Amino acid sequence: MQTTHFWHQLHLRRAKVIVLSLLLLCVVAKSNGQGYFGLTNNPGSDDKLVSYGFFLSVHTASYQLRYSPEFLNPANVPNNAIHSIYPKFTPGFSLGFIGILRFHDQVNLIFTPKIGFYEYKVDVNYYDGTTATSPTGPDNTATPSLGFRSEELVNEATMVELPVVFKYRSMRFNNTRMYFVGGGSYLFNTKAQEEINIDPIVTTKRDFTVEAGMGFEIYFKYFKFTPEIRFSHGINNLYVADKTAPEIRDAISSLRRKGVSIILNFQ
Repeated sequence: MQTTHFWHQLHLRRAKVIVLSLLLLCVVAKSNGQGYFGLTNNPGSDDKLVSYGFFLSVHTASYQLRYSPEFLNPANVPNNAIHSIYPKFTPGFSLGFIGILRFHDQVNLIFTPKIGFYEYKVDVNYYDGTTATSPTGPDNTATPSLGFRSEELVNEATMVELPVVFKYRSMRFNNTRMYFVGGGSYLFNTKAQEEINIDPIVTTKRDFTVEAGMGFEIYFKYFKFTPEIRFSHGINNLYVADKTAPEIRDAISSLRRKGVSIILNFQ
């Protein structure tokens, strides 16, 4: 009797059940059609000739160092005190604006002027004139070795950067796109060269870099969010030997910037 009563009640409400089921199917279909994040506030935003945005970025940067032939020259007395020189990657951040010129739905020219805050750290290891013994060899015999001390040199820089890159992106799939960027950047230190000349390792004020990276465009309801990873490498030799301290001056032949950035773009 209870089973019969249940089917009887379902039969009486069949029209309501059918209507609710159709409404639910419409909602699900609409959600799937829009993708995971919903449509942008302007579906034609990708068709604009010029568009704008802003971005925040964190990076890690270092020098690429090349030793001078004089570093191994025993006759060069100042260099004989140096054991090794190691540049270190150091974090920083930058922020700026985005200007986009549309050539094609999949090809854009991107201009991203920004201000970046950098620290370039270098560990210089010196022989300290002391000796230490350590067991070496198969018989664990103690052999003397020279001790050394380390000194960290830090160059702080606030850079104005003017990157221009070409962007090639895939066709839009639901509300996402994948893309690649490649181009170059002109950058200069906001400090005068006279101030840079008192840094532990003196470099030039201006530089050019090549840049390449990849990311994803994700369409939200009111904006487009674009996370990106970008690599940069300096072209110019930044090193100014005649202004650097004599004890390390001839140990280095060239310094070039290199870095990796995680960029969060908002359009």
